[in-house]
Amino acid sequence: MLRVLFLIPTQTYRAGLFLDAAQKLNLEAVVGSDQRQTLEAFTPGKSLALNFYNLEQAKQKIVAFCKTYPIDAIIPVDDDTAVLAATASQALSLPGNPPESVQIAREKHRLREQLARAGLPTPKFQLFSTADNPKDLSGLVDFPCVLKPVFLSASRGVIRANDSKEFVAAFKRITRLLNEPEIVKRGRTLAKKILVESYIPGDEFVLEGMLTHEKLKVLAIFDKPDPLEGPFFEETIYVTPSRFPQQVQATIIDCVDQAAKAIGLRHGPIHAEIRVNKRGSWLIELAARSIGGLCSRSLRFDGGISLEELTLRHALGMNIDSIQREKLASGVMMIPIPKAGILKKVRGIAEALAVPNIEDVRITIALEQKLVPWPEGNRYLGFIFARGETFEEVERAIRKSYHRLNFVIE
Repeated sequence: MLRVLFLIPTQTYRAGLFLDAAQKLNLEAVVGSDQRQTLEAFTPGKSLALNFYNLEQAKQKIVAFCKTYPIDAIIPVDDDTAVLAATASQALSLPGNPPESVQIAREKHRLREQLARAGLPTPKFQLFSTADNPKDLSGLVDFPCVLKPVFLSASRGVIRANDSKEFVAAFKRITRLLNEPEIVKRGRTLAKKILVESYIPGDEFVLEGMLTHEKLKVLAIFDKPDPLEGPFFEETIYVTPSRFPQQVQATIIDCVDQAAKAIGLRHGPIHAEIRVNKRGSWLIELAARSIGGLCSRSLRFDGGISLEELTLRHALGMNIDSIQREKLASGVMMIPIPKAGILKKVRGIAEALAVPNIEDVRITIALEQKLVPWPEGNRYLGFIFARGETFEEVERAIRKSYHRLNFVIE
């Protein structure tokens, strides 16, 4: 039986999806987590406690584990484990990306530097320290601009500023976020940096792909029908296949392909965010992992294969070239948090599920839990999933379903 090590942070939506895929493929799953499993002593070879923030120590522990329990693939479930997966895979001679390339993808300023060196479209960017005085910096940037932490994902801490006053306020707000103990622990020295980029207007897209020895297979291109113009950039609706012309989609694919080559990504899943305007396609983000949250449930491939199963098949050397996404349109909404407070009630779930073309409405924050909206927050209230014959049917169903939900927040 083939054995796969999943690197799973404690707070992730995706553990169950990957473990279900492993069971479907009859794989032995090993859970590498940042917390020791309660029954670890009674289930040898099934779990591994790792310090995700000590890369060398964690790598050595994985290598030592594999001497007794050989591993056939290592799968990072989220951003925080992608570099470790690449590092350990390299040490064990397993297929994967160069660790340095994955690190570049994770650090937004290094990604910008690499794209600029390769001559690819990139906005003007500057890197500042949280110790800097923002009033002294505001005269050095062009407006509008976007300020962002260099290592956080899901638009956390990303703020648009249109003038000096907004710049100073945004800089201070991001600094407060980066000083939170959880963020300092995750980012170390990266938590002391703020990237400032020129704002890129345009329509925004997501490309999900799989690299096989540098060759890109496009799994899906999602449109984001809601404009993301700031001041914050919380995600909402994704729908695929794209409604834009093939010519536009071709420029998106070329943009991602060139960016992956520029930073040296060569094997495994990639998740890219792109903006398109009259000047062409611009890479916003590129991650060496598949789409986050529960969004992968919006994707279905030949024979009912999930994105997680497809990722496992690829990691284990199975040929996925002929596997294509289903013909139906599909979409997902990441339900936004409207305000801070305590979640008391969720009304209208049955009514939201009754909307034609809606497949599921999943609330992922329990009652009595604290809600933190963007840009400080990093959790959605839940997810709405839809499928239909056309892009328009799916988008319409998601919006109608969402408007039937009522969240009571105190």
